[in-house]
Amino acid sequence: MLRRMYDWCVAAAYRPAAKWIMGTVSFLESSVFPIPPDAMLIPMSLARPEKAYSYAFLCTWTSVLGGLLGYAIGALLFDSVGQWVISAYGLGSEVDAFKEYYAKWGAVIILLKGLTPIPYKLVTITSGFAGYNIFLFILFSIITRGARFFILALILHRYGDRARTIIEERLTLWATLAAVLIVVGIVAAVYVL
Repeated sequence: MLRRMYDWCVAAAYRPAAKWIMGTVSFLESSVFPIPPDAMLIPMSLARPEKAYSYAFLCTWTSVLGGLLGYAIGALLFDSVGQWVISAYGLGSEVDAFKEYYAKWGAVIILLKGLTPIPYKLVTITSGFAGYNIFLFILFSIITRGARFFILALILHRYGDRARTIIEERLTLWATLAAVLIVVGIVAAVYVL
């Protein structure tokens, strides 16, 4: 199944609809969806390294727009939708402590957590709930999400053929490591918050 999904993403790199799908995944991942856009960004950039930067740009702006949806969920719907998303990650009791940290460390939290495997939706929803300055939230989201996707694009553009060979030879290993990073990110979010 993993190989089929990877092959689909590689083949999709040549279809116009794939960019829409990747943009949608990137948008939703910043507010409610559990799968990061890297799951499409990496195979599509490996298939077409010359497009890696345009894919990174797409992921950046759709992630920031999705972050605004997450911010709105936190600001306007926290008691219903936002609390449900936060509870799904087992972080319901830590939100108040996280809100206090925002008053002092909001910029650092957004910048650091946007680069890590900690689900970004936790940052976006809590930013809205905490009432963090929306303009600073947008600025820091552009910086951190852009850095994450463009660093990945740089590596994939520069080492695309070699990286593709390495990844395809041990796809299960790399997918397992990615899954472990996501789980570690979620666990870290639980204990860091």
